[in-house]
Amino acid sequence: MKKEIPQEIERFSTIFRIQHVILFTTFLLLAFSGWALKYPALEHSRFWVKIWGGAEMAGLIHRVAGVTMLLDFIWHVLYMFYLAAAGRMTFHPVTTVIPMPHDLTDFIKNFMYYMGLAKSPPPFRRFSYLQKFDYWAVFWGMAIIGSSGFILAFPVFSSGIFPNFTLGWIWQLLRVLHSDEALLAVVFILFIHFYSEHLKPGKFPMSWVWLSGKISIEEMKHHHTIEYDYTFGETEDDE
Repeated sequence: MKKEIPQEIERFSTIFRIQHVILFTTFLLLAFSGWALKYPALEHSRFWVKIWGGAEMAGLIHRVAGVTMLLDFIWHVLYMFYLAAAGRMTFHPVTTVIPMPHDLTDFIKNFMYYMGLAKSPPPFRRFSYLQKFDYWAVFWGMAIIGSSGFILAFPVFSSGIFPNFTLGWIWQLLRVLHSDEALLAVVFILFIHFYSEHLKPGKFPMSWVWLSGKISIEEMKHHHTIEYDYTFGETEDDE
């Protein structure tokens, strides 16, 4: 027996949406202020430094935004553990954000579709392989950008953790890690995340899921077909 199908369904709770807003707000602050601080000699960088109120204020904004992002990330991780411990989040191959073997086959099938070697793209679960990559990229990004940024922001406090033989090169290495990983993150967000979640046909000019937390049944059926079938009982368990 099929379940009654509503017009829309919740995809992200209020807490997840708040965490996302904090994440992208601090990300934008870090990107703009960090660019100005990284390339101070460029004309447009000098313009951005003036907007922030000078190099000292830009650095302060960058540090505050970075610490806020770190705290938001820690909050998210702890909240996920809480949901799992309370039984409010359980593992299922259809709904999990954890990478699974089928993500690799989905990637191959989708690549074949884009190359014209398949007639249709693969049906996706709650999260596609690209959405999972998008999610978990934050974890290694925070490990690299967050840790290096914190050390660079508080060098006196952090200097005691490094042995003496590293002091001649560790700070240069941390600056490279921080700025290059940040550049990678900016490029990925601008060209992959924004397009796939907001700008591609069917979603342009913006998906409203990040604000409302809800997805229409038609969009769910089209973009997350296997999850739709699993949720409303039109097929048996997927795996």
